[in-house]
Amino acid sequence: MRKTGERAIVVSALKGAVPYIRMFKHKVFVIKAGGAVFADQELTRHLVEQIGLLHEVGIKVVLVHGGGPQSTRLAEALGIPPRFVDGRRVTDARALEVSAMVLNGLVNTRILAACRDLDLPAVGMSGVDANLIQARRRPPIDMPGEEKDRVDYGFVGDIEGVTSDTLRRQLDAGFLPVISPLSADAAGTLLNINADTVAAALAAALSAEKLIIATGAPGILDDPDDPASLVSYMDLAGLARMQSQGSLGAGMMPKADAIRSAILGGVERVHVISHDLPDSLLLEVFTNEGTGTLVVKDTGSLSAAEQAGEV
Repeated sequence: MRKTGERAIVVSALKGAVPYIRMFKHKVFVIKAGGAVFADQELTRHLVEQIGLLHEVGIKVVLVHGGGPQSTRLAEALGIPPRFVDGRRVTDARALEVSAMVLNGLVNTRILAACRDLDLPAVGMSGVDANLIQARRRPPIDMPGEEKDRVDYGFVGDIEGVTSDTLRRQLDAGFLPVISPLSADAAGTLLNINADTVAAALAAALSAEKLIIATGAPGILDDPDDPASLVSYMDLAGLARMQSQGSLGAGMMPKADAIRSAILGGVERVHVISHDLPDSLLLEVFTNEGTGTLVVKDTGSLSAAEQAGEV
């Protein structure tokens, strides 16, 4: 039996969450989680439990997943050395086969299995399904400092459009879509797309209330080597300044591009949180203080309570 003090904490937490539940009920959240979460059974279950709670209180959740660590391990086992440029994976024909096996097979299915264990009505999809993500193969680009100053990303796609009708129908029917970022061009050629990029495009297309990016870092750090330098909130100008100053680590660069794309596409709030911190998703959604970094178009749009959350 709970002690009186413990009961008081539980009741206080529930009362504090009620205004947020009212505010976000029936709204769309797009959550992106990297493959590192789903390489660990305990982390997977913990994240899915939090997503399940959002779903149960009436928030429409779309989960977009990566699969980077799993793809790297399988590629190395097959003798395919991984290559990255500015935090983005270069994908040749063999690496594309690995990505398809990992993203649409291993990771997506494991998430669906975790959802089944928690009795969540999850549906697995990829960017190929129902023409969800229309893409084209990225042309070679000039990249100073790289071999021959020109990089061919291979079978990597750039998003040209999103067809969100099927996704909206699933959300309206009470399902929880779990999206692999693999897509295809108009001719049916499979293309690997960064999961942060896909999440941002879906959030904009669905007019999402929030895009939440769960990563291994505590949030956006002023100093990538100092976890204590967490930036509680910032705007696009601040994000651009950090990029120009080289303050963002390589892994955060694609996320910064995705954040900017989502906000310019109409998503008012983007959150970067740690998937390792217990209950980070719930704390970010249901408290002013949050746990990670909140990014908005202009910090002048933040309420006094949100800005006070930094303290």
